[in-house]
This record gives sequence, structure tokens and C-alpha cells, in this order.
Amino acid sequence: MDQYIGKLLDNRYEILEQIGSGGMANVYKAKCHRLNRLVAVKILKSDLAEDAEFRRRFRDESQAVAQLSHANIVSVYDVSRSGETEYIVMELIDGITLKQYMERRGKMDWREALHFITQIMRGLSHAHSRGIIHRDIKPQNIMVLRDGSVKVADFGIACLANASQTLTQEALGSVHYISPEQARGDRTDARSDIYSAGVVLYEMLTGRLPFEGDSAVSVAIQHLSSIPLNPRDIDPALPEAMELITMKAMNPNADKRYASADEMLEDLEKFRRDPGVDMTYIRADLATPVDGEPTQPIATAEVNAAIAANSAKKSKKKAEPKEEEDWDEEEAKQNKKRTAVIIGGFAVAMLLVFVIFKLIFGGFNADGGKSHVVPNVIGKTYEEAMAMPEIKDIFKIEVGGSRVDEKFKPGQIIEQNPESGRSRKNNLVITVIICAEERKAPVPEVIGMDLENAKVTLKELDLNLDIQVQEEYSEEYKAGQVMDVSPGEGETVKEGATVTLICSKGPEEKPVTVPSFIGMGIDSAVNQAESLGLSVGESRYEYSDAEEGQVIGQSISTDSTVKEGTSITFTVSKGPEEIPVTVPNFLGMNVDAAAQKAESLGLRVGESDYEYSDAKEGKVIDQSISASSEVEEGTSICFTVSKGPEPVKTVSKDVSFTIPSDFEGNVEISFIQDGEEIGHDNGAGGEKVSCTVYGDQDTSSVVEAYFTCKLDEPDPETGDQFRTESAAKTVYFQ
Repeated sequence: MDQYIGKLLDNRYEILEQIGSGGMANVYKAKCHRLNRLVAVKILKSDLAEDAEFRRRFRDESQAVAQLSHANIVSVYDVSRSGETEYIVMELIDGITLKQYMERRGKMDWREALHFITQIMRGLSHAHSRGIIHRDIKPQNIMVLRDGSVKVADFGIACLANASQTLTQEALGSVHYISPEQARGDRTDARSDIYSAGVVLYEMLTGRLPFEGDSAVSVAIQHLSSIPLNPRDIDPALPEAMELITMKAMNPNADKRYASADEMLEDLEKFRRDPGVDMTYIRADLATPVDGEPTQPIATAEVNAAIAANSAKKSKKKAEPKEEEDWDEEEAKQNKKRTAVIIGGFAVAMLLVFVIFKLIFGGFNADGGKSHVVPNVIGKTYEEAMAMPEIKDIFKIEVGGSRVDEKFKPGQIIEQNPESGRSRKNNLVITVIICAEERKAPVPEVIGMDLENAKVTLKELDLNLDIQVQEEYSEEYKAGQVMDVSPGEGETVKEGATVTLICSKGPEEKPVTVPSFIGMGIDSAVNQAESLGLSVGESRYEYSDAEEGQVIGQSISTDSTVKEGTSITFTVSKGPEEIPVTVPNFLGMNVDAAAQKAESLGLRVGESDYEYSDAKEGKVIDQSISASSEVEEGTSICFTVSKGPEPVKTVSKDVSFTIPSDFEGNVEISFIQDGEEIGHDNGAGGEKVSCTVYGDQDTSSVVEAYFTCKLDEPDPETGDQFRTESAAKTVYFQ
């Protein structure tokens, strides 16, 4: 059994079951006992958790992502550590990955692909505006919800995965979507995410990946040296504008890609409004020739064969004497061709070694060990810092987190490591802290709530409030209810502020002297006790010589002093005990004989029920009091009497319905009788369809028909792909 199942992290998150697993972490479904909601908990795998530097980056990246709040990004609620366990608490998504969706669906209709890619780019736009790059956009990291909406997952930790991952077969899932600059090991920015999103769009439109190969390395090389087939070469029915948007996003030259997610969203919106829009400016960029062949897999075996051929040629040339004077012109040409092949193979092999080294070890020192002075980026935004000449193409900026600082504006850099002025030859990375927008919100309506519910409501503001509680007596509010709050409802509170809940202790208690209630009627005793401020509990009844209904005992002794609101219970007389009547078995008796016997025993006979049965007409087939039961004299008993076998006659009827005339295409009809399906049919709008129903004579039955047709386009508001209407008729069987 998994070691985490049933475990409680930080006395808050109860791990329920494992719902996923990846290269870095396992994902579990958990319950947050503080907010009483289900969440997803991602726990870092133990081998990675042992690396202190990795843990630090894991926390810093995750805390930065926790600042993101967008409908198309999976929310991060918490980043914490329990003992040796590093974990992230995220929104629990009720859906599947886009990869799973595509495996089930195959090639999508371009309208559906447009719906998905637009939401993906909105999420990326939000993250990029806050200096956060995903670095691992792929269908496995995109969730599709039941309502058709999309959320991008695993922001912020993707860079950690890339840092620990080599180009093995295990990396094949991600390498299909990496940008050329990622394949080279160069610095990445928002345009790398745009390239990966373009590959996802390509796969949705065509049902295939742009580059395939038998190893991760061969796929990575194709991102560097090849161009994919145009989507319309695979599916000519695709609109040209959609193809142009896809290929611009996937342009191997980052400068000719979309400069931002917002720029790509602008073109997607133009296309959505007019699928026939002419995007000539994109066609001009794509017309620039690119070296390479379209979508040609490069097998590792080909590279090895070229290297082997080169070695064999060298051995042969050493063994044979040079007789250049005997070579004829044709043989010289052949040798030139063979030499070109060997050189080409050797070049590919060197490129493989270069790419592997760059991806595994993080790149070369391109300037041969030249020192660079760390520039000052304090006070600049992430985008402004990236555009600085001292930064561009030299340093890489990573966001290590964010915090509020009154000296800076939200989005500005408030801290950098290393500090400016220092010299660096390698490790040209500047980790920065971004100024977060001061979080605040109005105090919600909590007056009248139970104290615990009010606390949960305040905690859901996610402002890390210091919640204090004061108790006061109140005649208006019940004990445990919030009667006031400071600051007041609607007033603005900032993150970390103190909010005081004034909780009612109920009315102030007053002492009550308890009188004797013995001998009083129960109603009078209850009224007097309540008038004194006592709470009257449920009375107990016992047989006694006292008159029925008189109080013969009380739970609080006479002249005792108790608090107002104290509960008192009474023991009440049932009068003298009566001898019980043992009820005989009347089943099978004639109803008249059964009634006479019951009355002779002191029982009262109620009105009989009559039902059809296999028993003879007039025979008792059930009794309201079980045989051998002991009851008081005068207790009422009722009999169920047989009417003999039930006469049954089945009648059939044909019922017809008209399919709504505005339904288009093939319409599927389901016939339902009294809640159960009795058949199917197909037809078209305006046609009549019918079914045969059955029922007993002199009865009625409700018959319904459900007409369902598939829409050409999903409903833009609901995402529904089917339209359903129903009709119902009542059938009388005569």
C-alpha cells in the first residue's frame, strides 16, 4: 500500500488516494479538513527531495506560481513541507488531460481546436504578464473539464523537470513539444511557450505530431533542422488562416514567431470572427526558406551507420597502396560522393553530441570564459530587465518568488541574486523576487453565522488573517453566533490583518430555585417550569397508583438552585398497569370469524383492506399487529382480506409523435413508458414516428419521446454538441 494513503500532512491534508504520477512527483486526492474541501496534493519524489538546491527551487518556483489567479490555470493553494515531505496543494480538477481527450477523439474539428487553443493562450498570457514561463507546454499538462473549459497545469515546476531530465526515451513525451532554443539549450522566454502551444495546436488539427523519431535526440534534432508538413497537406479541409496561425507559432526563428500570447490571441480572435480572413502578413514570414526536409524522422541507426562507414573507409585506405595515377575519372566521382556521405554522417554525429551535451549539462560558455558584470535590475519589471542590453543574450533571469514591498510597484523587481556589480564567468543566472500586489478584500457578511462557519468564510479570503474571538452575552443572538465583527462588514482588510469576531454566549444566566412539581398535571408543570426559565426535556411515563397524567417524579430536587436554561425532566403516571392482550394468528380465517374473536379478546377491529391474492375470497391474508404480540386492551387491529385472484387483461396501443421540423440531420428517438425505455427509432425533422405500448385494461400510461440531434457546431455558451427535446402523451387502455 502507498505510504502516504491515510497520512495527514501538517494536521490538515488527509491523503485519500493516488490519482496520478510523473517524473518528479506523485499526485494524490486529499481532503483539506480546515476548509472542508477536496484538493490535489503533489508530493515530490524522495530521490529529488534529498537535493537541498532542488527543494529550494521547488519551493521558490511554486510560491511564485501561487500568485497566479486565472480561469485557465490550475490554482495552487499552498506550498509546504511536512517532515521530509515536500508538497504542493492544488485545485482538484474533475476532468482528463488533453492528451487523453485527443487519444479518445483523434483529429479534432478545427472549431473545437480553436476553442481549446484560445483558452490555453489566455492562461499563458496571464502567466507571461507576471514573468512566469511554463517551459513544458504539452497536452499532458493541459486539463479538459467536463464543461469543455481548459486549465493549464504544472506552471513553475516545469523548469525543474527540464533541469533534471536528459534526452532519454523517458523524455520523449516532452521533447515532441520543445522549441528549437530549448533543444539547443539556449535561454528561453515566452516565445518558447508559444512554439510548444503551436505544436499542440498542430496535433489537434492533424491528429499527428509534427516530428517523429525513434529516440528523444532524433526528435530534438528535427526541431532544429526540419520543418513540418503543412497542416493542410494532411487535411485539405482546414481553413488557410488556421494553418498560417499554427505555422507562425511554430516558426523555428523565435523572432518571426508571435512575440506574445496576446498577439497570437488577436489573430485567433480575427479568425474566430471570420474564418475566411486573409492573413497575408503571416504568409510573407513563412515564405522565408528554411534548410531541411519536412517531417523526416532521423533514426539513431543512420548516424551510427555513417560513423561505421567512415571508420571502414579509413582502414581500407591504410591497407591499400596509393595508386592515384590509375584512377579513372568515374572512380574519382564515386569517391567524392562517398566522402560527402561520410562527412555528412560525421556532422550529424557531432550535432547529436552537441545537443546531448547542451541539454544534459546546461550549455557551453559561448564567450570562452569572458567575465560579465551583473547589472542592476532592481526597480525594473521582468520584461524591462529582459530587454536590457546587459541582460539580453548574456544572462538568464529566473523568478524566485514574490512578496509585498511598499517601496515598489507591483511587478517591479525588489531583490536580485547575485547582487549588481559582481562578475560572473559562468552560472549566468539572476534570481529575482517580484513585488506582489498588496492583497486586500472587503470583510464578508458573517454576522449571524455560527462561529466556525464565519472563520471558514474569512479564511477563504486567502489573506492569512489573524482571526481573534471575543465572547459577550446577548439576548438577540444564540450562543455560538457571531454578533459583530471588527473591522466591520464591507470594510477593507489587508493580508495579515487582525479581524476580531464578537461571539454570543447567549443570554446572561440567572439562578432559579426549583419548586416541587409532584402531583401537578404534566401540562401545568411544563408551563410553570418554562416560566421560571428552565428547559423541559422529554418526560418518562410509568404505571402508578396516581391518576394518569400526574407528575410523580422530577430530575431536579425541590429547593435546588440552578442556572437559567438548565434542563429538567418529569416522570408522569400512566395510571394503574393493565393486563396485556396476546394477539393470536388470524391468517387464513374468514374475516367475520376473525373480527368476532378479536373483539372477544378486548381488541377493537378497524376497517379492513381488500386485495387480490391467491387465497380464497374473504380470507384474512395479513393483520396489522403480529401474532404473539402483547398489547393493551382496547388496541385497534386491522385485517387485510383477500379478494381472490386478480383478473388481468393486457391491451396494446400505437402512439405516434412528430419530430420537430427545425431538427436537422439524423434524429435519434428514444421511447420511454412510465420511466423505462421501450425502444429506439431514427428519423428527420417533420417526420412522424410511432411505438407500440402495453398496459392493463382500465389503466393509463405516460409515454414520452426524446428527440436528439447532433449540432454542426457546439453551443458557444454551454459547449453542448447535442440538442434534445421531448414530447409526452397519456395513453388510456380500454
